[in-house]
Amino acid sequence: MTLDRHALGFGAGQRAVFAADPWTTRGRLFPEVSSPTRSDFQRDRDRIVHTTAFRRLKHKTQVFIAADGDHYRTRLTHTIEVAQIARALARALRLDEDLAEGVALVHDFGHTPFGHTGEDALHEVLVPYGGFDHNAQSLRIVTKLERRYAEFDGLNLTWESLEGLVKHNGPLMTPEGEGARGPVPQPIRDYCAIHDLELASFASLEAQVAAIADDIAYNTHDIDDGLRSGYLTFDMLEDIPFLAGLMAEVRERYPALEPARFTHEIMRRQITAMVEDVIGYAQAALRDVRPESADDVRAAGRVMATFSEAMAVTDREIKSMLFSRIYRHPDVMRVRANAAAIVKDLFHAYMADPLLMQGHYWVSRIAEMPEPVRARHVGDYLAGMTDNYAVNTHRRLFDHTPELR
Repeated sequence: MTLDRHALGFGAGQRAVFAADPWTTRGRLFPEVSSPTRSDFQRDRDRIVHTTAFRRLKHKTQVFIAADGDHYRTRLTHTIEVAQIARALARALRLDEDLAEGVALVHDFGHTPFGHTGEDALHEVLVPYGGFDHNAQSLRIVTKLERRYAEFDGLNLTWESLEGLVKHNGPLMTPEGEGARGPVPQPIRDYCAIHDLELASFASLEAQVAAIADDIAYNTHDIDDGLRSGYLTFDMLEDIPFLAGLMAEVRERYPALEPARFTHEIMRRQITAMVEDVIGYAQAALRDVRPESADDVRAAGRVMATFSEAMAVTDREIKSMLFSRIYRHPDVMRVRANAAAIVKDLFHAYMADPLLMQGHYWVSRIAEMPEPVRARHVGDYLAGMTDNYAVNTHRRLFDHTPELR
């Protein structure tokens, strides 16, 4: 994909006409006076950073749990890497950097302890009550569960930030009102009944760059962590032409480079190549669509900030390798089974005796609630746990706690 370097927004200091404009935001559910020193998107980003949910990400699993070592990514370090890439993409395309960064920073708020394993386990026990979806949980956190402000629950983020959170991976509904990728989670439907996020349209370009930044970040750092763990080897990377080319380039320029430096040189080239590919594709898409506003982007009927077809093939090859070599490795699967057992045990214990949920703000009333409502509160409580808190709580409540290493 050809990249037009003359059209890049570095140092331009002016948003493109198709960028989201914080000074003409669609506003907040609860109206607030604008700040004289920060745009509304800056305020959203700052509110996100100061949440309890953001701090908890430092003790939540990305792929490898904390017991595996101190140098593996956590949800927090992953989120910071996504935000850095999203901001770089937004700057190059002359988008609103604060909105792109805010969507990136909030995108994983709803993740449970133990990564996707915890999410799968929590969904399984919540199926009779509507299931669990980490994206819907992120929305619940920022609109309901964070209890910091005197005048409202949640963070009262702008419409654009909430839209980006919910739709950064594309529309959730078809124009006919059907689920675009399966049923729309009920928490999202409930919120849209009072504050319509227009689920049938695409999101802003700022949200789109946050979404593809997520792919770039974990494609890269999961390889880095996989090499560190020993589940991946350089020989395995040779099976993917894109990575083999990067390794050949590094070897030619730096013969006999030590493994740690060799890994980093590969990863930095991978990020650069993927970022430049997205910018080139987006530039071509923008020339084709010629949007004159952020709403034109939403109505374009396509994603404009994504990989070219050639890089999309590489993306699929990398994901396939990570899935087979790491995510489904027997050692990882054993730990996943033990982590899932912890989540399920805690769910059933809290459903049987809600008073065990120490510190829950409705703990004194929750036993009187209808079972589906009680189950959702238990899901909120469990989803908010860090890995360490879940393990320590299980040890306190049960005679035996599975090993997670």
